[in-house]
Amino acid sequence: MENIYTPRQRHVLLIASILGLAGLMLFGLAQYLTAFLAAGILFVVFRPLWVALVHRRRWNRQLVTIGILVLTVVVLVIPFYALSSMLINRLIVFVQNPDQVLDVLHRVEQATGVKLTEQQNARELLQQSAGQVSRWLTTLASSALNVVLVVGLMLFTLYYLFMQETYFLIGLRRYLPFRAETMDELGESLKNTVQANVLGQALVALVQGTLTGLTLWIGGVPDPLFWGVVAVFMAFIPMLGTPLVWGPAALYQFAHGEKAAAIGILAAGLIVIINIDNVLRIFLAKRMGDIHPLVTLIGLVLGLEIFGIIGLVVGPLLVSYFLVLMEVFRRENRAARVAAAAREAEGKPGGGAV
Repeated sequence: MENIYTPRQRHVLLIASILGLAGLMLFGLAQYLTAFLAAGILFVVFRPLWVALVHRRRWNRQLVTIGILVLTVVVLVIPFYALSSMLINRLIVFVQNPDQVLDVLHRVEQATGVKLTEQQNARELLQQSAGQVSRWLTTLASSALNVVLVVGLMLFTLYYLFMQETYFLIGLRRYLPFRAETMDELGESLKNTVQANVLGQALVALVQGTLTGLTLWIGGVPDPLFWGVVAVFMAFIPMLGTPLVWGPAALYQFAHGEKAAAIGILAAGLIVIINIDNVLRIFLAKRMGDIHPLVTLIGLVLGLEIFGIIGLVVGPLLVSYFLVLMEVFRRENRAARVAAAAREAEGKPGGGAV
């Protein structure tokens, strides 16, 4: 039976079908997209270790993969879960005991002579916060299964990325519409971005958290170790991170009459800790990944807006990929123009740019 489509029409319809199905799958998996992105990022982070143990030392690949998964859970999943639980518990204590917060506000008013808010208004605001926290807890409980699915999907994907490493890398080169040299450039850009924005950012967060904990300890703030750990995780949020820790700590000390300690905490936060974030983050991005500081800053803003916390890596990667592809486009069009000019010089028909 004769087909009604020409070969060109079949080719166009095939591409449209592939793109349509791909779009449908992306739409269906949108809420789990962060799991696949995180798995890809962790694959790049741990691949040097994988290559050293499996390809060079000939260790069992399944045991190495399981070890990497266990390391991921111990280093990433458990600390985030533990910190979230501790923060939620602290928040519950605050909203269930509003008198503690009201006492701090009253002390600040007495020290500054400025009326911050009426006591009744503050109490109503705290009661509203308590209700909001209760709703958050209900939402967290209902979304616990979704969190488990995302983490499980991330680990499952990471397992098969390592176990099927060869097929995965061959598949990328086979099905992505780029030349071999372009693939090499994109791979180098991915490695540089991950080094600068995962390893580099982890170092920045560790330095900032340590400095914050030391500052609070010197300033006499209760439980400085806990808040230092909180600052490490908060530091992954550019600019707004650690001030959410040492800012309230300075206010707390000021409210309790420790004005010198409060001023010292603010001075250390504004002069040292924030500048460490601005300077060290950009220095490491340039040093570890050879990434222009403007690419890092634009990528951070873009990534956080679209992907949330994982956008700290994905955002700069998108900007880097855009610049790489623009350079490839410029290079290939220049080569096409040179080839067309050579054909014209030989008296042959010319061709268009690619």
